[in-house]
Amino acid sequence: MESNALTRLKRVAARQTVTLTHYGRKSGKPYDVTIWFVVDGDKVYIGTANVNRQWVRNVQKTLQVKLSIRGESFAGTARFLTDRPEHERAMAAIRRKYWMYRPIIALGQVLTAIGAMRDTTGSFEVTLAG
Repeated sequence: MESNALTRLKRVAARQTVTLTHYGRKSGKPYDVTIWFVVDGDKVYIGTANVNRQWVRNVQKTLQVKLSIRGESFAGTARFLTDRPEHERAMAAIRRKYWMYRPIIALGQVLTAIGAMRDTTGSFEVTLAG
């Protein structure tokens, strides 16, 4: 049987953005960032083009997060994907959902491949509570 949280998540999975509430590394203060996301089964994947952003560093330190999508809220635990194949699967899912940005993403990949730009991408897998 499917959980209530998973049923609600599936209803909003096609939305374009999620508001991720994360918590300061030192202060514990909540902060919000609006970002892209992908739902895959009972997991949510979130990617970033820059792992040096404050929100990424905060989530790496405090794994508990809150996701808000179109009036629905979900508590979850984030896991930074350090395994390259896992990260690539998450990023491929993001590229499929946000297909209209493929040319920009492809340009970044080419610039990285020729050494003109560093790969600073990263991704998280969020497991919903309950």
